[in-house]
Amino acid sequence: MKILVTPTSFLKPQNAEARRLLEAFADEIVYNDLGVPLKESEILSRLNNVDGYIAGLDYITTDVVRQMPESLKVISRYGVGVERVDIKECTQRGIKVTNTPGANSVAVCELAFGLMIAAARNITRLHQTVEHSQWVRNEGVELCGKTLGIVGLGAIGKKLAIRAIAFGMNVIAYDPCFDMDFAKQFRIAEKRLDGIFAESDFISLHVPLNDKTHHMINEKSITKMRPGIVIINTARGGIIDEAAVAVALKSGKIGGIGLDAFEEEPLKDSPLIGLDNVVLTPHTGAHTGEAVQTMGTMAVKNLINVLSGHPCPFLMN
Repeated sequence: MKILVTPTSFLKPQNAEARRLLEAFADEIVYNDLGVPLKESEILSRLNNVDGYIAGLDYITTDVVRQMPESLKVISRYGVGVERVDIKECTQRGIKVTNTPGANSVAVCELAFGLMIAAARNITRLHQTVEHSQWVRNEGVELCGKTLGIVGLGAIGKKLAIRAIAFGMNVIAYDPCFDMDFAKQFRIAEKRLDGIFAESDFISLHVPLNDKTHHMINEKSITKMRPGIVIINTARGGIIDEAAVAVALKSGKIGGIGLDAFEEEPLKDSPLIGLDNVVLTPHTGAHTGEAVQTMGTMAVKNLINVLSGHPCPFLMN
């Protein structure tokens, strides 16, 4: 068996057990030598005679799938999101796609909460001013008593809700498959998207990127929000129209934003760069030692199960 492995954190010490499992199974392993998610030509150049592919945030487009070798039987996503994988085309080619749901939910939730505090208190800018021997007084906002609107009340959104309630926040949420039992237990009010936009002091996004969620945060939706709204996105970059958000940040309509995902990654040219009330992290929500270890082990086991003909509980097609 020949396996391609592209997640940039797979070679970390936390994944020693996952690598041991994979090395015991595979005859040959090809690792990502670029250190960033792979684009179309970079993927294809590494797929020769590959049987299984453990994928990071690579762009596995329709064209890529159509050119994949006949030997490839499975794409095992290292993470939960599969919006960069053309699952429909994979199905037509007979290529199984798996993911690792729940493996990084605590890690992403905690980063979202950290970004929320950092944006509310402008921690990044204040850190920079202190480093430059400046002693700036900055008036932030408290989380206690504020309303947090969670868009996507799944595994991550639920964990964030529990933490926000512990901080004294009022939580409202939107989800197409709303969990009424969970909401009742924690006194979370169900809202439509317009209600989330209109009633929230903070909004945190936890939805996949698709046709319905692309640019969900845009010029029109921003006009419905309260002045000074703080927006957090640890999901996918395309959910936010970065140009529209930059305009609202400059006007003060948006009071702060914390982003771990961007329309173009790695981030190069963005209207958000250089703005004071912005906190940016490099799509690192899932990168804790604990999450890396769990994702690695799950991704390897998914791949081995499919290639060995055993049942896999995390098939996407």
